[in-house]
Amino acid sequence: MNERLDSMLRRYGELTKLIEDPHLVQDQKKYRDTMREYSQLNAVAGAAKEMDTLNEQLRGARIMVQDEKDPEMKELAREELRELETRLKDSGDRLKFLLIPRDPLDEKNIIMEIRAGTGGDEAALFAADLYRMYSRFAETRGWKFEIMNSNETELGGFKEIVFSISGSNVYENLRYESGVHRVQRVPSTEASGRIHTSAVTVAVLPEADETEIDIKPEDLRIDVMRAGGPGGQCVNTTDSAVRIIHLPTGISVHCQDEKSQIKNKAKAMRILRARIYEMEEARAASERAEARKSQIGSGDRSERIRTYNFPQNRLTDHRINLTLYKLDLIMQGDVSELFDALKLSAREALYGAAAGE
Repeated sequence: MNERLDSMLRRYGELTKLIEDPHLVQDQKKYRDTMREYSQLNAVAGAAKEMDTLNEQLRGARIMVQDEKDPEMKELAREELRELETRLKDSGDRLKFLLIPRDPLDEKNIIMEIRAGTGGDEAALFAADLYRMYSRFAETRGWKFEIMNSNETELGGFKEIVFSISGSNVYENLRYESGVHRVQRVPSTEASGRIHTSAVTVAVLPEADETEIDIKPEDLRIDVMRAGGPGGQCVNTTDSAVRIIHLPTGISVHCQDEKSQIKNKAKAMRILRARIYEMEEARAASERAEARKSQIGSGDRSERIRTYNFPQNRLTDHRINLTLYKLDLIMQGDVSELFDALKLSAREALYGAAAGE
């Protein structure tokens, strides 16, 4: 840990000088990457400085406890010593967490897919509720939000909705949403007041850059569905749905929200790239340590991760045994407490693995 800290502090010193270079801003990508790394290491440097300060204060408090003759002052020094020891332990734990290597995926933007499962119209309505929950949370973070494809029902629900979210550390905050979300509530169409149970499936895909996933044109089959004009005399080429099939994997993506065929194809390629990237990452993850999975779950879309009980205003995340009685606020996008608990559990698991537990 000490070697890693020394290395990170040296790099922090290098970055401190680098960001003072006025030419850095001319390369926007390098500037963004540098500032992101600087921000992360700044937290490490701050925690290390805090520990140095506390250690210095501890030395002074111990000397005072040892040398002080006045009983009352000696007792005050002992109290200060106990408080400083507690603060030092907390600071040390915080620094250890910061020293855990970050998952490079955490900084990525995402493509999120929400699909209605069992429950018919009620599942589709809950899919729309989840979409609003995530979009409101994204707004509070200042993240960019874009619908890529949707299939809306007559009642205002979604059989399926696919959208992208981009911003700072999006995947880090939303990666644990993959899985089956179960809802228990009385549908608005239920006259008897009976509680129904429905399910919605969520997939969170880290969005891949074009340079990260090489897709060969010959591996794609692209189908364009054009709407026929009046009387079948002409073809409307400005309102075109696009389906792309990746032949080696069999992954199929359909986009129809845009009026432009070119825009639909571009969105479909982004989704396809993300799905292939997720498939390759999942294959690599299966060969790595299972520490994160044991705490948070595999993220498999067949795994039931959470229950939303509306009559009891209760949300339960089954992976970390967390229950919150503020479902009404959560559905309005107040999900920071939930997401922070999931991140903390994952980091504790990684810390335990790093410590050889």
